[in-house]
Amino acid sequence: MAAVPAIVRVMEKAARKAGGRLRRDFNEVEHLQVSRKGPADFVSKADRAAERILWDELKVARPGWGFLMEEAGELPADEGMPRFIIDPLDGTSNFLHGIPHFAISIAVQERKLGSDEWGEVTSCVIYQPITDETFWAEKTRGAWLHDGRLRVSGRRHLSEALIATGTPFQGHGDFSEWSRIFGAVGPEVAGIRRFGAASLDLAWLAAGRFDGFWESGLNPWDTAAGCLLVREAGGFVTDYRGRSEQICDAQVIAANDPLHSRLHKLVANALK
Repeated sequence: MAAVPAIVRVMEKAARKAGGRLRRDFNEVEHLQVSRKGPADFVSKADRAAERILWDELKVARPGWGFLMEEAGELPADEGMPRFIIDPLDGTSNFLHGIPHFAISIAVQERKLGSDEWGEVTSCVIYQPITDETFWAEKTRGAWLHDGRLRVSGRRHLSEALIATGTPFQGHGDFSEWSRIFGAVGPEVAGIRRFGAASLDLAWLAAGRFDGFWESGLNPWDTAAGCLLVREAGGFVTDYRGRSEQICDAQVIAANDPLHSRLHKLVANALK
């Protein structure tokens, strides 16, 4: 068992505090389904409240660090300091409908050496409040679920693979593109799942629960932590052209080595 790095403990403590608030609010959402208050407004408040808890906790623990957050946007870091990339509630639609599948995602991104540009993601936490699971990773030290080491699955054939994806919805994503990819991938794999939280899809891929993943039109806070988890669990993450960026968000293909090449080929051919 590896010693948990100090920065991971800091992020986990913040995530658990915000997660407690989300659990309480989640129990209220079910009652709002038949109320006049408006569930969507309530969830938005829950989202912002969780983000504020994360910001309050992390700025005290790491003064001078910057933030890139889904709700509040970008808060600059002091010169030379890293930043946190935060999604306080990934899986908002699930939360809104009383589906217990959502997560808090936090990643640390460093500056490029001698530059003001952002570079490597070096550590992360994805916390699932309902199941109380903490997925974490630190660059070169592996990916973990609590104190257990994670490895991507060892499956080598698409016919055995369970693939996760995110489906375009109203005002988000290219349904025509997704449909072409789905039409190419679906007949080749054991199954496709759409659970509605990209951070958890990637965490579950790192844990070997899923064998592959594709999605487009995401944001850095959706994937920054998950990309590191998959890579540290021995997997590969690229865009649809096969390019490996620090944070793949506009386009993401993730899997173990043999499945990634096969999945990438299917996606690339579907988009020709």
